Amino acid sequence: MTWETWLAFTLAASIVLAIPGPTVLLVIGYSLSHGRKVAASTVAGVALGDLVAMTVSLAGLGALLATSATLFTVLKWVGAAYLVYLGIRLWRAPVPDAMDAPVSRDTGRRAFRQAFVVTMLNPKSIAFFVAFVPQFVNPHTASLLDLAILEATFVALAAFNAALYALLAGQARRLLTAPVWRRRLNRTGGTALIGAGGATAALSTS
Repeated sequence: MTWETWLAFTLAASIVLAIPGPTVLLVIGYSLSHGRKVAASTVAGVALGDLVAMTVSLAGLGALLATSATLFTVLKWVGAAYLVYLGIRLWRAPVPDAMDAPVSRDTGRRAFRQAFVVTMLNPKSIAFFVAFVPQFVNPHTASLLDLAILEATFVALAAFNAALYALLAGQARRLLTAPVWRRRLNRTGGTALIGAGGATAALSTS
């Protein structure tokens, strides 16, 4: 793989990742409701989720997903239902009076798990990897090292992108200190996740 190919892949991946999706909404929601420490757990979950989804795609299962309407539909509805569930939880989440109220370790684990599942269960992402990555791979000269470099690059960019959104949301959280504002932010984020669930349910294989 040439240096120019890697730069082109990095630029294209950066543009794609900059567009907010369900995982970014989840990161923003946790950063607004619980602060940066918990947001860091969601960033790690996003990175691992993308790593698994991309590995699955490159292993050939993504092509199966793209051609199997039944498998795509099952995964789509599971992902949509999970997003709606998370949106309802965020909408109903209690808001402590103190901005720096202690956060339990279980909250960080739950944030990591949810971000991982949301990222990994997005069927469009897996299908996207199948169509996106081969554009930057020469089938005659590509090696496992080339694929590993592209995968590592994408995962690193995904983690950086999620961390940037978390940082911006954390700054907004500091500006909106009143519980009533944070409750409204939770409900806005919850509504966005429920909407993302509806959008995921409307996805088609075409």
